[in-house]
Amino acid sequence: MSRAIHAGTVFLANEQGDDVSGVDLSSLALHVLDHERYPDRVEVTVLLVDEPTISGYNERFMGRDGATDVLAFPLEPLKAGTAPEIRETDPPVNLGDVVISPSYVARQADEFGVTLEDELSLMLVHGMLHLMGWDHPDDADAEAMEARESEILARVGRTRR
Repeated sequence: MSRAIHAGTVFLANEQGDDVSGVDLSSLALHVLDHERYPDRVEVTVLLVDEPTISGYNERFMGRDGATDVLAFPLEPLKAGTAPEIRETDPPVNLGDVVISPSYVARQADEFGVTLEDELSLMLVHGMLHLMGWDHPDDADAEAMEARESEILARVGRTRR
């Protein structure tokens, strides 16, 4: 059953059956936007899907086989650490989509010995940062992105593995 919630600038669609009630993903996404000093006039979609669906997206859009934890599909070419300037007369800017597979994330949480809530939070923050221009093509960039994730998660009482 599909359930969608519109919370300000975040559209959350739960297209799978796993319980994710322990994390308010809409509020967390809004927190990330606020932390990164993004204007109110931005939109983000968070889509929760099952493993066959994320596997299909992973193959179709990323050229990789199999399921994964999170995928991000940015719609704007943004620079990490720099929010877009949006005038009041401009339409809202859609940053893109974050797609998460809670069942995959649950197994990953068990593997790393962390709570599902912390791991889901990490995946959302990670995906949101990708929409905002962050990436990790090398060790230095990965360390910078991980530090940003840790900072954001700590502000909402979550830990990064």
